[in-house]
Amino acid sequence: MPIPIVNSIASWFLKKRFHQIDLFLKYPNEVQMELLNNLLDKAKDTEYGKRYDFASIQDYKTFAERVPISDYESYQEDIERSRKGEDNIFWPQTIKWFAKSSGTTSAKSKFIPVSEDSLEDCHYAASKDLLCMYLNNNENSQLFTGKSLRLGGSKELYKENGTVFGDLSAILIDNMPFWAEFSSTPSSKVSLMSNWEEKMQAIVNETIQENVTSLAGVPSWMLVLLNNVLETTGKQNLFDIWPNLEVYFHGGVSFLPYVDQYKKILPKKDFRYYEIYNASEGFFAIQDQNASSELLLMLDYGIFYEFIPMETYGSKDQSVIPLSDVEIDKNYAVVISTNAGLWRYKIGDTVRFTSINPYRIKVSGRTKHHINAFGEELIIENAEDALKKVCKKTKAEIVDYTAAPIFMHGKEKGAHEWLIEFKTPPTDIDYFNELFDNALKSLNSDYEAKRYNNMTLNKPKIHVAREQLFYDWLKQNDKLGGQHKVPRLSNTRDYLDDLLHLNGNT
Repeated sequence: MPIPIVNSIASWFLKKRFHQIDLFLKYPNEVQMELLNNLLDKAKDTEYGKRYDFASIQDYKTFAERVPISDYESYQEDIERSRKGEDNIFWPQTIKWFAKSSGTTSAKSKFIPVSEDSLEDCHYAASKDLLCMYLNNNENSQLFTGKSLRLGGSKELYKENGTVFGDLSAILIDNMPFWAEFSSTPSSKVSLMSNWEEKMQAIVNETIQENVTSLAGVPSWMLVLLNNVLETTGKQNLFDIWPNLEVYFHGGVSFLPYVDQYKKILPKKDFRYYEIYNASEGFFAIQDQNASSELLLMLDYGIFYEFIPMETYGSKDQSVIPLSDVEIDKNYAVVISTNAGLWRYKIGDTVRFTSINPYRIKVSGRTKHHINAFGEELIIENAEDALKKVCKKTKAEIVDYTAAPIFMHGKEKGAHEWLIEFKTPPTDIDYFNELFDNALKSLNSDYEAKRYNNMTLNKPKIHVAREQLFYDWLKQNDKLGGQHKVPRLSNTRDYLDDLLHLNGNT
């Protein structure tokens, strides 16, 4: 199909969709309440619907009082029943797909239900919206002259009953419409290979022959792939291989630690980066402006949002609020009710609102991936902002990192212990550490207070990780590729001690 025709079709869809987007921009809280009523009405005859009498819920107050906040542990038993073929437990549709993601305290892996409604009205709707917003902002885009290089995970069959589980990306690729398959590379056969290392080379071999105009995938794993592409071809940058490459759609982990490395292999000032915020549980937000780090919260994907202020999270005074009550620059844990049957479910992410008209956010971290052993409330956003500043000053580049507390022992004060794998290490690690400590103080007043005169916390302790340490750790734990990621910050030493042992520090 000629490109002008494709762009005209996209433009038509864009105008139609922007009318709907404009509706939730103007009336966000009304759209959210109507969505909640629709979810409750559709699920009123399920087990959950009868248990909490969804049919009689007329307002948010009743919903919040009657339906408890949940997490994976509280859902696990019912999800296992659903995986074994039972229907109508938490959503009226038969659940055929389960997105497999990292485990919890009581489960090696989580299996998040993906319904037909969530597949079509959330995940695929978001993919179309992302393209629409990008094309609206870049009228001269040649995106459709070539293909999108997508980097997805693998899938396998659950043997007992034929329900499918795997990375969310694999489920999306396996069910994508023909037009999306036609405009993507590598082929689904290669994309869904289960052996990550074999798949990596197969993707390289297949994609270097294509006219790639866009990239889509998790930054950490996409960087591994792109470096393999350069190594295989012997080229210095990606434009020597794909001259029409114009945009990278990324999500899954923070882009901050990787941005400088991408700019080296994509050395064009007008190359664009577009961030998305999605997870196994749903697609939540999209960058809707060029050169912006803010994400527009999408309010009509079949997801009803609530938020827990992090200052009360997990305490006896924990409060839960609807979207209409959020404030700018506060840190919130995200709670969702969805068209896949998750009800008041904590997804484990934290966000910060940068705007409430419209509702725009930044992902600030994870509820469990922070360090608060001494009241310092260090979140991933603080850590990555500080690392970026220090790397710029010292001309260092980071591959991966993790950190955990050094707990107080007797009269010894506590500290934070960091294990960092560098692509380009700093010439003086002690100077790097000093700058890093100061950067954290400037970004986090609680950390600064605990560090004042070494009152509670000593200076951070930094170890330099050997090459490919984190890759080897992920491989050892069968977590290569897909949406697996290294845990950045933790209140326990489990991850750090395991990695330090692998690094030869113990």
